[in-house]
Amino acid sequence: MACLLETPIRMSVLSEVTASSRHYVDRLFDPDPQKVLQGVIDMKNAVIGNNKQKANLIVLGAVPRLLYLLQQETSSTELKTECAVVLGSLAMGTENNVKSLLDCHIIPALLQGLLSPDLKFIEACLRCLRTIFTSPVTPEELLYTDATVIPHLMALLSRSRYTQEYICQIFSHCCKGPDHQTILFNHGAVQNIAHLLTSVSYKVRMQALKCFSVLAFENPQVSMTLVNVLVDGELLPQIFVKMLQRDKPIEMQLTSAKCLTYMCRAGAIRTDDNCIVLKTLPCLVRMCSKERLLEERVEGAETLAYLIEPDVELQRIASITDHLIAMLADYFKYPSSVSAITDIKRLDHDLKHAHELRQAAFKLYASLGANDEDIRKKIIETENMMDRIVTGLSESSVKVRLAAVRCLHSLSRSVQQLRTSFQDHAVWKPLMKVLQNAPDEILVVASSMLCNLLLEFSPSKEPILESGAVELLCGLTQSENPALRVNGIWALMNMAFQAEQKIKADILRSLSTEQLFRLLSDSDLNVLMKTLGLLRNLLSTRPTLCILANIADGTTAKELIMTNDDILQKIKYYMGHSHVKLQLAAMFCISNLVWNEEEGSQERQDKLRDMGIVDILHKLSQSPDSNLCDKAKMALQQYLA
Repeated sequence: MACLLETPIRMSVLSEVTASSRHYVDRLFDPDPQKVLQGVIDMKNAVIGNNKQKANLIVLGAVPRLLYLLQQETSSTELKTECAVVLGSLAMGTENNVKSLLDCHIIPALLQGLLSPDLKFIEACLRCLRTIFTSPVTPEELLYTDATVIPHLMALLSRSRYTQEYICQIFSHCCKGPDHQTILFNHGAVQNIAHLLTSVSYKVRMQALKCFSVLAFENPQVSMTLVNVLVDGELLPQIFVKMLQRDKPIEMQLTSAKCLTYMCRAGAIRTDDNCIVLKTLPCLVRMCSKERLLEERVEGAETLAYLIEPDVELQRIASITDHLIAMLADYFKYPSSVSAITDIKRLDHDLKHAHELRQAAFKLYASLGANDEDIRKKIIETENMMDRIVTGLSESSVKVRLAAVRCLHSLSRSVQQLRTSFQDHAVWKPLMKVLQNAPDEILVVASSMLCNLLLEFSPSKEPILESGAVELLCGLTQSENPALRVNGIWALMNMAFQAEQKIKADILRSLSTEQLFRLLSDSDLNVLMKTLGLLRNLLSTRPTLCILANIADGTTAKELIMTNDDILQKIKYYMGHSHVKLQLAAMFCISNLVWNEEEGSQERQDKLRDMGIVDILHKLSQSPDSNLCDKAKMALQQYLA
C-alpha cells in the first residue's frame, strides 16, 4: 500500500486508530455529496494541530479518496477546495506524512487543480503545494518535470496576493543551482516578480525578495539583469538598499543584504560601490551582534564571509567595523551559563544549533584573514583562538571541522604565524589526525594547509616528516580528485625543497617512478606543473658537503631519474610544449641533471645529448621568452664548462 505510513503499526494500536478515526474516512464514501462535503469539513477541523489524527487518517487511506474527490469533475468547487485544505493540513504534519502524500502522486493532482477558473480553489492548491515543496523530503525536480507548469505559475502571479506569496515561496525553495535559475529566468521571473517588491503585503514583498536572492546566487546573467531593472522609476539595487535599513524587519534586512552580496560577487556591483561599503557590509556586521537570534547571527556571519572573501579592501573595512573580530569570539561562548534566554524552547533549540555559530565564526575569520597580515595577527591574538580552532578540528560536525580547517588554512598563509602560534600550539598534530580519515572536501583544504606547514622555514616541517607524512601524501597523489593530487604533489615538492638526500630518497621510494611517470602524464595542468616542480627539487643540489654526508643513503634521485627513460622522454616532451610555464619547469629539471659540479654529470650530459636535449636547448636559447632563453643558455654552458 503506497500511501501507508512507513512505520509498521501494531494491531492493538491499529484497532484504537480504527475506532477513533474510521468514521471520518467512511463519510468520504457517502453517496450524498452534501454529507461528503460535511465529512471533509469535519475532518479538516479534526486534524488542525493534531499530528496523531493526521497519521491515523493517512494510515486509514484518506489521502487517495481526498485526491479522487479533488480531481472528480462531478465534485463541487467547494468540495474540491476543502479537500485541498485538508491535504495541506496533512502535509503540515511530519516528514513521513509528506512522503505518504508524495507516494500518492499528490503533486500532479494539485498542479492539475491550478487549471481551474476558481481562484479560491487555486489558492488552496497553491497553499498545499507550498507546504509540500518546502519540506526537505520533496525533490525540487518535481516542479520542473512538466514544462508547462512554470509558465502557468508565472501567469497566476497576477491573480491575488496569496498566489503571489505562495508561488514566490515555491520558486525560492525549488530554485537549486544554475539549471533551475535559467528555467525561471527564461520564463520571465525577474520581470514578473520585480513589481512585487512594492506590494502592500509584507509577506509578498518578503517572498519576492527571497526569490531574487536565490536567482542571483553565483549567477552573473541574472545579477547583471537585476542591476538595470526599474520598479516604479527606481533601480532594483536602490530598492534593496531601502529594505536593509535599520527600521525594517531583521528578516528583510538580511535577505536584502544577501541579494546585494550575491550581485556583487557575480560582478554586477563593484566592491567599492557605496551600496556595498556603506550599506550591505555594515548591515551584515550588525547581524553578528549578540542581540540577534542564533539563526540571524549565523546567516549574517556566513553572508559577510562570502561577500568579503575575494576582496582585501572589504576585509580591512569589515575587520575594523563594530569590533567585529572580538564580537565573533562570543560565537564560541553561546549559550552561556548566565544566558538571557528565558524561553526554554528557544534555549533547547539554540543548544542543538550552537555548532552552527562556531562554523559561521570560523568561516568569517577565514575570509577576514585571507590576505592581510595585521588582520591575521588580530584574529590569532583573540582570546584562546588557536585552542578553539584546534578543538574545532575534532568536532563531530563535518561542517564545523571543515570551517575550522579553512580558518587554519587562511591563517597559515602568514610566515610569522607559521613560525610562532602554529608551532606553540603544535597545530600539525590535529591536522595530521584530520588527514587520516576525512571526506574529500575536508581533505582538500587540510592537505592544502599541509603544503604551507611543509615550507622550508616552517618549524612544523620536521615533526610532520617524522609522523609518516610522506606515505600519506604519496597516497593523495593517487586520488581520483585532481585537487587532492595537486595538493599531494605540492606538499611533496615543498618537502623536497633543499631537503637532505635521505628525505628525497624516501619520497621517491614511496612515490615510485611508475607513479611519477603517471603524474607526468596527468590530464590536469596543475598536477603536471607541480610534478615537474617536485622533480626539480628532487634533482637540485645542496652544498657538496651535504651530498657527501648523505652519500651512504644509497641511490640518489638523479640516478633514479636517469635510469627511467619514460620520465626522461616526458621531460623532453615538456621542453617543447606550447605552455611556457611547463617548458620552464622542464628546463629546471634539465639544468639540475646537467650541472657539471656533481659526480656523474658527464655521463648524464652524454645521455641527454644522445636523446636530442642539446638540440632543443639551442632552439630554446632563441626563445622570445627571456626566462626560457636564459635557462637554456645556462644549461648549454654546463656542456662547455
